[in-house]
Amino acid sequence: QVQLVESGGGLVQAGASLRLSCAASGRTFSSYAMGWFRQAPGKEREFVAGINWSGSDTYYADSVKGRFTISRDNAKNTVYLQMNSLKPEDTAVYYCATGRQLVVAATAYDGWGQGTQVTVSS
Repeated sequence: QVQLVESGGGLVQAGASLRLSCAASGRTFSSYAMGWFRQAPGKEREFVAGINWSGSDTYYADSVKGRFTISRDNAKNTVYLQMNSLKPEDTAVYYCATGRQLVVAATAYDGWGQGTQVTVSS
């Protein structure tokens, strides 16, 4: 059974940067796509960014394109989300997820972390 542990969240001011990490264990990390999702209070969970098994293909939500970068280190079983130029609307709990393919739909991912809180003040 896969286990995912996120870290790196916190409280920052608008315009600042944060780097989230997600460490995976329990199955062959390099064989699976990884995704980052977020959920703000009162809103549905939404796709943020995804990366395929090798790191050669990435995909971003329009709301974060140009500001966020997803990457992975298969030797360390870790996926990252570099978040720059943060905005108050980026405030949410951020989750990493693992699945067979790089897709937007949360239902396609079968392993989830517990989430890390990101709060951006104006």
